[in-house]
Amino acid sequence: MTESFVDTGRLRTHVLTEGSGPPLVLLHGNLSTARFYEHLFPALAERFHVIAPDMRGFGDSEPRPLDATRGLADWADDTAALLDALGVTDPPHLVGWSTAGAAIVDYAKARPVASLTFLDPVSPYGYGAVLRDGTPLHADHAGSGGGVANPEVVARLGAGDTTAESPLSIRSVMRATYWSPQYRLDPTREDLYVAEILKTLTGPDGYPGDSRSSPNWPGMAPGTRGILNALSPKYCRWADIVDLDPRPPVLWTHGTADLVVSDASPLDFGVLGAAGIVPGWPGADAHPPQPMVTQIRDVLEAYAKAGGSVRTEMFEGSGHGPHVDAEERWLAVLVDFLTTIG
Repeated sequence: MTESFVDTGRLRTHVLTEGSGPPLVLLHGNLSTARFYEHLFPALAERFHVIAPDMRGFGDSEPRPLDATRGLADWADDTAALLDALGVTDPPHLVGWSTAGAAIVDYAKARPVASLTFLDPVSPYGYGAVLRDGTPLHADHAGSGGGVANPEVVARLGAGDTTAESPLSIRSVMRATYWSPQYRLDPTREDLYVAEILKTLTGPDGYPGDSRSSPNWPGMAPGTRGILNALSPKYCRWADIVDLDPRPPVLWTHGTADLVVSDASPLDFGVLGAAGIVPGWPGADAHPPQPMVTQIRDVLEAYAKAGGSVRTEMFEGSGHGPHVDAEERWLAVLVDFLTTIG
């Protein structure tokens, strides 16, 4: 595996590469880096030119601001610029974990791709405060965006807290939400992941982004900068994957114990309000939980009905990262998908 920095004209990108053959681009999600894929490189590099960058705002790439009003299009354009700089001309296979699920669709809207693999992706209607069909609960999208982040998580992230003394330190958050509740990383590997997450650009231009006050519960609406605003349904939408022409083959992999992307996510204000954790909840009619997995299934079923090829693989008991807590099976599914479609 080669580690390098590539000046793309958009930003100086830190990237891991290995192998030769068809390009396979692995895009990480929020609060992670390319290192969360490096354990997969030896097997994948036998067949593919594997490319895993640190996305804007994360890892060792240049810490440039994210324009949330474009959704994840900044990430898509950064990826295209990187592939151009690397001399990659063939349509890539794209893997998008979590946040990057939206980014790979943004990429495919403007450029040819060989396939799209969704790894526990964000909902096709963004994260927070929408009905099943994507209709916002409030005109200002209150309940999503930069203001929904727990301020103590942000403070501990910015302070470089490596401990597990608080349930809101990034080590504790990773243990509780990234993997299956029964899964534990090797301590050395966990230390590496914690160190990588702590490279996150924090503040209004990165994590969590800026915020606006709102007269609607829970009192905050999305701003225009940073990663959580880019994920707000105000700006993030990949339901229009159905309109792609041509339609690349799609693989959707999902951990059934995922707490981040779920029909009842404990990170969703509809769930937090119903549990009494956030006071003033106006009730299920006014602010229900977002049915994220159902939304993904609905959109991919529509994609298949429109003529697209969709393969779905559920990883029983896995969390938000089955490529880690179910590594061997997830890797086998990915390779089988990629080789089956040619």
